[in-house]
Amino acid sequence: MPNSVGNINTLLVVTPNDLWNGVVGEAIRGNFAAPTDGLPQDEPLFSMDQMQPETFSGFARSNRLFLYVVLSDDSSVKLATNEYAKPQIGAIIKASSEEELVKLINGNSSRIIEAFHKSEIAERQRRTEISLLNTDSLKRIMGLNLKMPSAYRLAKATDSFFWFRKDLKDGTTNILVYEVPLEFIKNDSSAVGDIIKMRDSIGSKLLPVEDDGLFITEGAYAPYLFKTAIDGKFAYLTKGTWEVKDVYMGGPFLNYAVKDEKNNRYLILEGFTYAPAARKRDLQFELESILVSAKIE
Repeated sequence: MPNSVGNINTLLVVTPNDLWNGVVGEAIRGNFAAPTDGLPQDEPLFSMDQMQPETFSGFARSNRLFLYVVLSDDSSVKLATNEYAKPQIGAIIKASSEEELVKLINGNSSRIIEAFHKSEIAERQRRTEISLLNTDSLKRIMGLNLKMPSAYRLAKATDSFFWFRKDLKDGTTNILVYEVPLEFIKNDSSAVGDIIKMRDSIGSKLLPVEDDGLFITEGAYAPYLFKTAIDGKFAYLTKGTWEVKDVYMGGPFLNYAVKDEKNNRYLILEGFTYAPAARKRDLQFELESILVSAKIE
């Protein structure tokens, strides 16, 4: 079986032109090109290319992600793993009418997107493991293993705070690791406010910025809050935008507050990007893939 190909978060849509240009295409774009949460500008969940089913052969079948949507006598939705290449995941949707295709796309897009996302995280982590940064000091002091590309460097470290960063052509991507007491985040109803207060307090004290500005959460837009798990432990995931107060600087962040009851703490794992001229979806995606690799001792 050949190796799969494709850029991260690129989806090949295999469907006839008449479907792509009609209500079926609108449903596909409405779900799979919906805006990504937590970015300052709209960027789609997936970058999409479309081709006709009769040309879906040979090298084209090596794309890592594909969505196959056609009219058929029978109606079905199927997830296909490593059908034509490896690693690969595809979704095959068939129905007897355009209306039924739209219904199946809308009704199943969430689980398909989740499967695509999981597959792309694994691929991004596979690429990271080709050349890893030595993070022994993080393990020794914070009890944390993170798989991070060697392109990152340690920018600052204390006995309770680590800051790693990677230089871009115009900007940086950054990872923060620190801890707060369990009682700092009180409950679900106050979690967003507690997390904003926490990150603003830490950021304003420990991240140096120009002109005495303060690194804080952007106040104009409410962050997104999700419940998830890291290394089998409950975690709050917050996605939003940061700014430097009174200075024209900002960008997206994602913050995992991992409930580590054994060590009586919330372990905070945050990734943020400063890249004013660049698209930020895939930069944040790389940060996410690093943070969810966390193993806590």
